[in-house]
Amino acid sequence: MGGLRGYSLPLSPSGRSSMITPPPWHFTGEVVMVDYRVDPEAAAAFLPPGLTPGRDAGAAAAVFAEWQWCSESEEELAEPGHNRFSEFLVLLACEFEGEPMARCPFAWVDQPVPMMRGWLQGMPKQFGSVHQTRAATVGRAAPRLAAGGKFTGTLSVQGRRVVETTVTLKGIAPEPPALHMVPLAHTLHFPDWTATSSNRPSLVASQVSGVEFSEVWSGTAEMGFLDVLGPDFAGLAPVEVGAGHVFSYAETLHGGRVLTDSKD
Repeated sequence: MGGLRGYSLPLSPSGRSSMITPPPWHFTGEVVMVDYRVDPEAAAAFLPPGLTPGRDAGAAAAVFAEWQWCSESEEELAEPGHNRFSEFLVLLACEFEGEPMARCPFAWVDQPVPMMRGWLQGMPKQFGSVHQTRAATVGRAAPRLAAGGKFTGTLSVQGRRVVETTVTLKGIAPEPPALHMVPLAHTLHFPDWTATSSNRPSLVASQVSGVEFSEVWSGTAEMGFLDVLGPDFAGLAPVEVGAGHVFSYAETLHGGRVLTDSKD
């Protein structure tokens, strides 16, 4: 490499020009989440070999989150324009050899670093415009984390509204939502630019520590997927909308563990 170094491109003599710093990565976020159900056959079609629908086929969630992140050095905390981003995920309940997991078939973020970091993890992140309501403790222009508080989330892609949801809080839930407490199963897949291998993908799971939840406020939810992204995404639209949740969440992401290797 001629002395060039770095965890990711761009490589440089010092190695400090990489777009992505090496893990661990620390995340703190504000989450608006909706449990819903999808057609079980549509959900199963998004599961790669090695994953099964599990005991609750068709369980799904839509997750809006505003994140702050930093590497082990915490140097990113001095650059709020760099260490903040918004994200939207679809999660599908699944299992790997009996272990409950969640599969993320679609994801959008509004900054380039988390998009590239997602690709390294095997997450299918794309660019989108993600917005959500923020709680406040004073004034009339924001809801409270209290009964009656209303929180909305929206996703727009290429100028078109794709998802919209509203959560009306009722009370504190006894535990966090199920699909936010299990490992995520991703597929490491990169096109074979040189066409020299079979390029079979590997199935991996995220490894996290330092998981923290605030009180989880839950209530009723309304949510719609607008049919503008084609049949694949439309197939994961809600057939039933369940509870909505608002909470703070933190974790440290260390990397991935191999579930099934491309050589298997």
